[in-house]
Amino acid sequence: MWRLRVLGVLIAALVLVLAGLAGQPTGVQPARTAIRAAEEPPEAPPPPPPGPPVLAVKIDNAPAGRPPTGLEAADLVHVEPVEAGISRLIGVFASEIPPVVGPVRSARQTDLRLLGQYGRPALAFSGAAPELLPEIHRAPVVAASPREVPGAFYRGAGRPPHDLYVRTGRLPAGQPWSPRFPLVFGAAPPGGVPTEAHEVRYRAARIGFGWTEAERGWRVSMDGEPYATADGTPVLASTVVLQHVRVTGSRIQDVGGNVSPFAETVGTGRAVVLRDGRAFEGTWSRPAPDAGTTYRSPAGEVLPFAPGQVWVVLVPAG
Repeated sequence: MWRLRVLGVLIAALVLVLAGLAGQPTGVQPARTAIRAAEEPPEAPPPPPPGPPVLAVKIDNAPAGRPPTGLEAADLVHVEPVEAGISRLIGVFASEIPPVVGPVRSARQTDLRLLGQYGRPALAFSGAAPELLPEIHRAPVVAASPREVPGAFYRGAGRPPHDLYVRTGRLPAGQPWSPRFPLVFGAAPPGGVPTEAHEVRYRAARIGFGWTEAERGWRVSMDGEPYATADGTPVLASTVVLQHVRVTGSRIQDVGGNVSPFAETVGTGRAVVLRDGRAFEGTWSRPAPDAGTTYRSPAGEVLPFAPGQVWVVLVPAG
């Protein structure tokens, strides 16, 4: 999709000043430095242009919460396990922010850990467990729930709690995309295993991806059914990352007594990158909560994304 290329251009100057990226495949090019006459006094280089503010929205993924609104505009979509073995989504928006997104659901500890790599995004969520609220306000996010910005949310079609939507134009702005999380795009590396489909299973949810050569992407399915947006458009991922993470129980429970799982996204682990109809084995690494996640081949080379919407599925290790 074009929006990721737009995002790459906007954050190019930030991304490419990072040491270690020189020579790696990327879909962005460095900004040119103005050439000045020798007699002119030296000047400090101008600061790089800021990227667009980042918005993260916690999105319902229960059958009663489908289809989603606005998800097709997300640059990245994270899939995470929550209570009772079901899944929720986090849509991360920067290059294009739709006017309405939803249904919006509640925040989790996993979200706060995961979103630190984006800098300080605005986080739109419906609420949270009382024990989690102090952590949200200490986390590197701009909290944006009906409690903070009541005028941004409204009840739409559907039944509670699957009917809450957010008007993004009324939300506070997050900070620009972090230069510590560059999105690396480029041609597919050599090798890979031809793959037509892959499915991730949680205890009570299935997330599937089927390659379609005609659309050059992965059709998304949920619980065995095609996944489409509110206008009926099938959801298509250009790249799918299966990020194997350690999942443990937290101290938080839902109203039914189900323990809320915590997925650890700082550290290292196995990763599989699906793109261009092939699966590429590799590893993921994120050294600190404010650092981005990198995906590399067994030889240590960066595994670039294909232009388009990227899905990252948190797969419980083991």
